[in-house]
Amino acid sequence: MNLLNKNDALSLARLRDVLIRLEDTIIFALIERAQFALNDCTYQPGVYKYDNGSQGSFLEYFLHEMEKVHARVRRYTSPDEYPFTSPLPEPMLPTLDFPPTLHPNNINVNKDIMERYLQDIVPKICAPGDDLNYGSSATRDTECLQALSKRIHYGKFIAESKFMDPTQQKTYIKLIQNKDRDGIMELLTNRTVEAALLRRLRRKALIYGSDITETGEVVTKEKEVEEGSTATAAAPGATTTSRKIQADVVADLYERFVIPLTKEVEVEYLLQRLDGWQIPEDTKN
Repeated sequence: MNLLNKNDALSLARLRDVLIRLEDTIIFALIERAQFALNDCTYQPGVYKYDNGSQGSFLEYFLHEMEKVHARVRRYTSPDEYPFTSPLPEPMLPTLDFPPTLHPNNINVNKDIMERYLQDIVPKICAPGDDLNYGSSATRDTECLQALSKRIHYGKFIAESKFMDPTQQKTYIKLIQNKDRDGIMELLTNRTVEAALLRRLRRKALIYGSDITETGEVVTKEKEVEEGSTATAAAPGATTTSRKIQADVVADLYERFVIPLTKEVEVEYLLQRLDGWQIPEDTKN
């Protein structure tokens, strides 16, 4: 997405392309995290002492150090990037002149993303226990969190694009003036698109989460034993597909977490959309 081009940034077709690519990013990030154990100690505060005096968890320390580097190369000056930690240093690169695509707002749901990621996602994709791969786990956690944050905060661009649609703007303005959260949520919701998204995600997760042989076949547990070792073969018929991550987990993540939180961002953004904005005369009646 070229955010230096305002028309490009508010095109629903271009936004859809971005969100589809982010699906791939999120699935692969989850697969990478799932190869390590839960490593719960990385999420507990006070386990380690840090050179910056932090009393938080290892993940919080690691994430802050990563975001300091990213801030130096101006990552968080982009309107589609939101840091989890603060304070962060000023960029060393010259700032870019992004057009005012979004209406000024103070929405950042990274705290909710972090909580839900640690409580609902990691325990479902990772085996319980401790494999000592703390740095690798934190690296993958960071990738997952940043991808989820970007995907969810893109709700602001979606909301702005829908708000600027001349066929719907008058309706949005009236709902916003009435602070009708339920009405705004209903207007921006497209259940057909959401159902198609979940079907696509499940299919992607089935493909990306499977090992594929050189001939294009999906590897099963029985084949892995026969081809990779001299151990006794699995029982007849025991050819369950070997998966790096379960497709239902990915679809459930989107259905219960990503989609609702994205729509929450959209609603909150729209509720602030009229602040300091001159309502066009032709939409007042």
